[in-house]
Amino acid sequence: MSLHLLVIEGNAREDREVYRVGFGMTASEAYSQTLKRLAPDAICEIGFPADEGARLPDAAGLEAYDGVFITGSALNLYDGGAAITRQIDLARAVFASRTPFFGSCWGLQVATAAAGGEVFRNPKGREIGFARDIFPTEAGRAHPLLAGRPPAYDAICSHLDIVTPAPGAVVLAANAMSAVQAAEIVWEGGTFWGVQYHPEYSLREIAAIVARRGPALARENFFADERQALAYAEDLRALDAAPVRRDIAWRLGLGDDVLDPVKRRTELINFFEDRVRPTKSARGRA
Repeated sequence: MSLHLLVIEGNAREDREVYRVGFGMTASEAYSQTLKRLAPDAICEIGFPADEGARLPDAAGLEAYDGVFITGSALNLYDGGAAITRQIDLARAVFASRTPFFGSCWGLQVATAAAGGEVFRNPKGREIGFARDIFPTEAGRAHPLLAGRPPAYDAICSHLDIVTPAPGAVVLAANAMSAVQAAEIVWEGGTFWGVQYHPEYSLREIAAIVARRGPALARENFFADERQALAYAEDLRALDAAPVRRDIAWRLGLGDDVLDPVKRRTELINFFEDRVRPTKSARGRA
């Protein structure tokens, strides 16, 4: 029997279209594509809770899914508003359904807020391109989410905000930019696994984000100017097309934890094997 997955798009309609123009598909479409590569038997539905009038399932409806995923987003939790409140309410319903629950970046932030934690702008600034030298905590070294991760690794990322963990959350990984790079949150009987980075991204997807934000990144001194940002994005696209281009990988300081798609998607693979498929079986849907 196929896996029945729900991918929650974190972006509002306008930001989805900006994403589509820059990358060729929305964040949720790209996320679904990655999930289907990892689980060819998966059927992915996409939800748009940021949209006014969106029809959102309740806990009973969410129980019918084998896994729920939340994408990244251009929104900021602390700005508030209905588009954000609806997503927090939906996250609480996912917790209540006890359906396996995973989130990347914005997804971690939404789940944190739903369970009573806080989200705030990182005083150290933006982390974009690659989160460097992420290290599992003592809890993370024994946690199945990070099984196979080495003592230090890099991951594709793009975020300005970070979290104060929800009560009872377990921090599984951190780095110099964020004290919470991965976490498990147990709330109202449900369990969430999430990361502040993006294991679902390809190099081509982060290249599109860097190119789109080139002027802003130049103003923040990530690049000397927009042309340099565009050149960096082009390097990422070339490396995506030909991972054997060690000249580019060396210049950008990238190793197999980013270049190897299996290693890059470690957390998603572990989530399928340790949460999604066993829960499906326990619910009698295997």
